[in-house]
Amino acid sequence: MQNKNIHIGYYNSIVLFSNGTVRCWGNNFWNQCDHLCSSVTDVIQVACGWDYLVSLRSNGTVQCWGDNMWNQCDPLHKTFTDVIQFACGRLHSVALRSNNTVQCWGHNGYNQCDPVHLTFTDVIQVACGPFFSVALLSNCTVRCWGDNQYNQCDPLHSTFTDVIQVVCGGYHSVALLSNGTIRCWGDNRNNQCNPVHLTFTDVIQSACGFSHSVALTSNGTIKCWGNNDLNQCHVHNTFTDVIQVACGYHHSVALLSDGTVRCWGSNHNNQCDPLHSTFTNVIQVACGYYNSVALLANGTIKCWGNNEWHQCDPVHLTFTDVMMPSCDCLLW
Repeated sequence: MQNKNIHIGYYNSIVLFSNGTVRCWGNNFWNQCDHLCSSVTDVIQVACGWDYLVSLRSNGTVQCWGDNMWNQCDPLHKTFTDVIQFACGRLHSVALRSNNTVQCWGHNGYNQCDPVHLTFTDVIQVACGPFFSVALLSNCTVRCWGDNQYNQCDPLHSTFTDVIQVVCGGYHSVALLSNGTIRCWGDNRNNQCNPVHLTFTDVIQSACGFSHSVALTSNGTIKCWGNNDLNQCHVHNTFTDVIQVACGYHHSVALLSDGTVRCWGSNHNNQCDPLHSTFTNVIQVACGYYNSVALLANGTIKCWGNNEWHQCDPVHLTFTDVMMPSCDCLLW
């Protein structure tokens, strides 16, 4: 299971360095970029919620800082000592423990922290939408809990077998099966769960935006479906030799095998600014709501897009030795 070592939230970004320390930048209204951020050590995974941040340390403990209005940083998390992976929703978090059970804390207005999750065993991966969560079990089935307004927790998901990865959008989820096909469930108001996805084969990675999704196939091409009001599902057909995809709120980024990146979708906040076309030697990309980050082979990063909260503040240009990330944005 890969660590998520560059993560972008709505207000903030956080990076994990090769020495196990982290740095945060962006909005500091809730102390997300407080001194605590710079004092954390031995970190192996990081993630952002809406206005709080979480880190997992090598000893299996987690640390949270930032807004605590909905108990996102409740002391409950300090009692966990055997965490191996976690995920953040908008106002809640889910921790996967070494005994393959899960623990939740934070906002519970949609039963995101309902005790039902305590009954799950043999969990091997967790993912979060804004107010719901998904667990992948060792028998390759999935379980969902939390907000079900748009069928995010519809029993349909319980019919899936051979699942090897799950990702969450705003109100929908995508499961990648071992045979290279995918299954979607949840909100379909913008065709996020359009049957077209059933025709895809040889998928090796999937990513979700708020109301669109992208699938990367083994031949280096990509497929998009869902909301297309801002061209989220438009120009991607021209791309070949893609090796990774990431989705923001209404935009997407593809990393090509030659170390360059391509962006498409909304450009209202310069998410698809031509600046990104000047980057070379990129080895990983990540998307926030309205901004993106590229990790270069030399351990430095480049940011572009919305800078309202200093998400693209030049401070990031001083970072070196950033670890290779597995990036996603899961807190719509």
